[in-house]
Amino acid sequence: MRTGVIAKKLGMTRLFDETGTHVPVTVLSLEGCQVTAQRTKDKDGYVALQLGAGAKKAKNTSKAERGHFAKALVEPKRHVAEFRVSEENLIAVGAEFTADHFLPGQKVDVAGVTVGKGFAGAMKRWNFGGMRATHGVSVSHRAHGSTGQRQDPGKVFKGKKMAGHMGQDLVTTLNLTVFRVDVERGLILIKGAVPGTEGTFVKIRDAIKMAAPADVPTPGAIKSVGAARETSNEDDAQ
Repeated sequence: MRTGVIAKKLGMTRLFDETGTHVPVTVLSLEGCQVTAQRTKDKDGYVALQLGAGAKKAKNTSKAERGHFAKALVEPKRHVAEFRVSEENLIAVGAEFTADHFLPGQKVDVAGVTVGKGFAGAMKRWNFGGMRATHGVSVSHRAHGSTGQRQDPGKVFKGKKMAGHMGQDLVTTLNLTVFRVDVERGLILIKGAVPGTEGTFVKIRDAIKMAAPADVPTPGAIKSVGAARETSNEDDAQ
């Protein structure tokens, strides 16, 4: 089991395949995705990698976080997340991922926080059909109707589909296709839409319901750890 990566959603555009067919894609940028910590069986009870992505000013970072990133010899990160991995797929702290961690045509799962819609009615939130437009119905055309029963049980059951806050939920979209990768610019282009608004961070991993290609980089496509540490040290010196 390989680690996934953290990427920033830049937006959507369209490309054309070899046959000239229009393909809508979502552009995801790695934004300096690096390993910031390891979780081992002996020390933590499970095996995982902690990754960070996105630049964050030191003055906006807490003292505890600054110490954590300094120990890993990486710059402060805006978004941090963990990925469970097998022990043979652990990667050294400080390693930076490249876009060819995933291959064109590979199936991936993308997790992100959906667009917030605010307070929404039952028709928009739950796709209710609404009531009739005529024949005695007035005022209640978009109302959700009855919510409870009679004297027994005489209450509204928990989980009843009603009006309320819509969106801004953590959602994972399964089996999306990697259309293209741009290693030089650190871009991963996913066919179709992924959860989240522009500028938010999402997590990309190998699809759990589809087998990964046999030639995927293992344990991952990374730059040399030494180069990453030297760059970090030069920035600190400046």
